[in-house]
Amino acid sequence: MKAIALFSGGLDSALAVKLIQEQNIEVEALYIDIGFEANREKKEFLKSAADKLGVKLHIADIRDEYIKTILFSPKYGYGKNLNPCIDCHANMIRIAKEYMDKTGAKFIINGEVVGQRPMSQRLPAMNAVTNLSGAKGLILRPLSAKLLPPTVPEIKGWVDREKLLGISGRERKIQLELAKKYGIEDFIESPGGGCLLTDANFSKRVKDLKNNIGFTYKEIEISKVGRHFSINGYKIIISRNKDENPVLKNYSGEIFEIMKCDNFPGPVGLIQKNAPENIKQLAADMMVSYTKQNKGEIIVGNKKLTGEKKDKKEFAKYLI
Repeated sequence: MKAIALFSGGLDSALAVKLIQEQNIEVEALYIDIGFEANREKKEFLKSAADKLGVKLHIADIRDEYIKTILFSPKYGYGKNLNPCIDCHANMIRIAKEYMDKTGAKFIINGEVVGQRPMSQRLPAMNAVTNLSGAKGLILRPLSAKLLPPTVPEIKGWVDREKLLGISGRERKIQLELAKKYGIEDFIESPGGGCLLTDANFSKRVKDLKNNIGFTYKEIEISKVGRHFSINGYKIIISRNKDENPVLKNYSGEIFEIMKCDNFPGPVGLIQKNAPENIKQLAADMMVSYTKQNKGEIIVGNKKLTGEKKDKKEFAKYLI
């Protein structure tokens, strides 16, 4: 007997795995990458977490599909920001069902807790997810199972319902006690599950890009870093520190071209390829303004422009 676990690497999904493993059921973990995870080292952490739990890890990269089909047109709308949680969770379960069929597993588990998250873990929302996913009866939520109708694995006796839990709400006391019992105290996730779409500032950046110049999966990473400016509708991004420089330098999309300092230390930037010369000149000035130079050559795409230091307060009105 085998189950597929939707796995975030957080505490609740880890506990769901442990509860099912205790019933002598093999578990394989599935992480679905939509691109909006805050932690850039997430995949390495997931591999380590899966090893610790003794499960095989699958990673499904759906970034392109997610942006094209879900992010900007969710059937059930958004949470507080740009987070289409109900549609997103239903899509994850649809994908888990595909992996279930492919691997010979019999059902799906996840770490959802009734009432823990305001958008996706209310009972009506969980029912909507179930109906939208096309996997009715096959989704077992071990942490809240006793509060929910019996699922196929419980009805058929594959899983002993009495050994499952009935947790609800945002209180984490029971989970933390179980984490200590299982020795997995380090499986702690941030509010919102680490999804940047729950962050107001990040959501604003994504919406601004989408509404003005377009947004593809290649713009995901650059949305996570830098100072973002909009000048007469043209977008400029300038890194805030040396750790952000490679993210902007490695951009491979079609919308922006790279800006960098010529022979002096400073930030890396991006500017829309179709920006007029006066905007590119201002961008060069902005680049120099975030260095110790008073004046310097800035490479903008395949051109060189001379930038001059300005008072950074002048740029505040353009910040997104």
